[in-house]
Amino acid sequence: MAHVASIVYRPKNTGRPQDRYERAPADRVRLVEFRGIEGDMKGSSTSRQLNVMCAETLAELGAEGFQVAPGEMGEQIVLAGLDPAALAEGTHIKLGESVIKVGILRTGCARFEMIQGKARALAKGRLGVLATVVTGGEVAVGDAVKVLPATN
Repeated sequence: MAHVASIVYRPKNTGRPQDRYERAPADRVRLVEFRGIEGDMKGSSTSRQLNVMCAETLAELGAEGFQVAPGEMGEQIVLAGLDPAALAEGTHIKLGESVIKVGILRTGCARFEMIQGKARALAKGRLGVLATVVTGGEVAVGDAVKVLPATN
């Protein structure tokens, strides 16, 4: 069964180290509608509210020498047991009490390359997706993940 495997966030009032992403692990967070993770520096009203990846993709990238411990790829939420194809743009996914809407593929940036010591092109199409929170609520590691039916 698909589930939430990892949650990390960047607490407010933290620095921005040059050699890594500043992330704190969490067992449980609150997702705020149209903002992201409560208390997260990256929370905003843009399409960049959440960075979501699949655990299986992280395992592949780890085998290729990328640093993939929680938060090291810049992700915030990792889902396990979910077909990466389910992360198609526009898809709604229920995580715990929350619902997120999948946006565009994440492409990485120069900071990603500096932290990883690898070209982002080596991970092209595998850096997860940007998502927005459409229904807020609590999400915990271990919560079930469900792809919701498309609505027309």
